[in-house]
Amino acid sequence: MNKEQNKLILVVEDEEFNRIYFEELLNQINCNVLVANNGIEAVDICQKNDKIDLVLMDIKMPLMDGYEATKKIKKIRPNLPIIAQTAFALLGDKKKSLENGCDDYIAKPVKKDILIQLIRKHLT
Repeated sequence: MNKEQNKLILVVEDEEFNRIYFEELLNQINCNVLVANNGIEAVDICQKNDKIDLVLMDIKMPLMDGYEATKKIKKIRPNLPIIAQTAFALLGDKKKSLENGCDDYIAKPVKKDILIQLIRKHLT
């Protein structure tokens, strides 16, 4: 059994196409998926659900961006792995994501193999 099987992953993504893509991909590796459309929703879901094993956090979102949401989630659940994902893969983004509490970083368009590798790395 793969260690990602039956894990609960919160996908924080405001773009419907990307959200569907992540859901499909995660379903293929037998993960359970929760979805948040913005940072406020993500923080709320993490407060109410301690079963979440990992968060895929979009950085550029309305209402509350991924950096702010990550900081708030890490206050509630310091050991919850958060992987930042952003379409604006600028040189400083990875560093900024890690400085803001993310455990890892992936640039869009997300390649399935790389994402699965990252997820496996952070699920213990």
